[in-house]
Amino acid sequence: MWLILRGSDGHGAGRIALPDLVRDALVRWYVGEGSRQDEEAGIMLVQQARIGERWIACDCRGDEEAPPILTPAFLSEAETYYLRRLTSRQRPEHRSDCPFFRDQATNRISEVRKQGSPADPPSGYFEVLRPAPEKLAQRPNEDSTDDRTRQASIPRLARLLWRLLHISGLNRTLPLSMESSDHSIRHEFAQLSAAAEKIELAPGIELGRAFWTHAQALHSNRVYARLRELSRQWPRGHAPQAFLALFAQHIQGATITVSGSEPVMLANRVQSPSVRGNPVKGPYLVLVVAGSYPEAHGYAPLRAYAQPIHSGRRFLPVDSQFERLVLQQILGLRRSFDRQGIDLLLEKPLFDTLTSTGPCRPDFLLEARSSDTGEIRQLVIDAAGSDDPSLLGEKQASRARLEQIAPVLRISPGDLEQQRIDPMVMRALGL
Repeated sequence: MWLILRGSDGHGAGRIALPDLVRDALVRWYVGEGSRQDEEAGIMLVQQARIGERWIACDCRGDEEAPPILTPAFLSEAETYYLRRLTSRQRPEHRSDCPFFRDQATNRISEVRKQGSPADPPSGYFEVLRPAPEKLAQRPNEDSTDDRTRQASIPRLARLLWRLLHISGLNRTLPLSMESSDHSIRHEFAQLSAAAEKIELAPGIELGRAFWTHAQALHSNRVYARLRELSRQWPRGHAPQAFLALFAQHIQGATITVSGSEPVMLANRVQSPSVRGNPVKGPYLVLVVAGSYPEAHGYAPLRAYAQPIHSGRRFLPVDSQFERLVLQQILGLRRSFDRQGIDLLLEKPLFDTLTSTGPCRPDFLLEARSSDTGEIRQLVIDAAGSDDPSLLGEKQASRARLEQIAPVLRISPGDLEQQRIDPMVMRALGL
């Protein structure tokens, strides 16, 4: 095998032969049979090839023929490098008995997560990036490399954002009588910043020391200056990283359009529950992680998760556009309850609740509390906004578990269109 200049056909002078020891380690890593040392050697080779603008030519067709080409690629979702086969009608194919005949399977960001996928709180420190020796490609779970139909697990970055929202209490509403009339985005960000002071990024390092709520901290390089400062005391076994929580009206690809600042460009596509079959427009609360990026020869914003929210004045998360509309209707219902001396509290559960028959997660949980008698009644809101048979089946299967939490009220698009939600909630709560 050879290192060749990017863009060349790999046939002729100027190519650099890989030592047999390196080639063998690369093969073992590629097919998932290598040791930890093989993986580290393979990733190091691919990283250096990408930074040095080189491709890797395969020798399976001998020295005389034009070789099949492998291109180095960076998968920042897994924080690792991997090899991608360069295929076209003009490019020669690998021999069928060549270990590079098949793709190197990886966890791709094209994977789709169902709304009902299990969601558990993230364990450990508030960190996403791992130290360089641990950035290893994982052996594929199956031989198939076409992962477009697989359902992905929830990204850790999403669960970290949910943890921050849960600790800050921004996934819950206060009684209307206790809520400030000038409630604004400033209050929401203040709550997030206060929560960040209670969480550790790594042993002895609080999230609040490397946490910002405005994109200007990136554009002015304050984030990178802080990372360089903190990296000198960062504990071994943990990678220096910083986080930003940004309010955004629009995301596209790797670009975040933020309010009051220039757009933020990432090394990776922004992840979001807004996926195929479930488009969710902004606004979003976006959690961005910045860390070491070899190709930038320093620090850079690597990736982000964009959580759709109710509005800039209220960072209540939603999973769909229909949920946002239902939420708006229920929030407006609080005034009617308040006039009757009843506090209506709303929560958007972010993690699963374990019942005797399994885990479940309500779309919304309502609590009506009488200010006169102290009586409390609860209600689970099931926002059934999709007519997808598989999603409806999941909803139906989870109903028995939801009913162990509280009575369940299912709301459909027809209920929203016919403005039936207010009387439905009233009746369901026995009011």
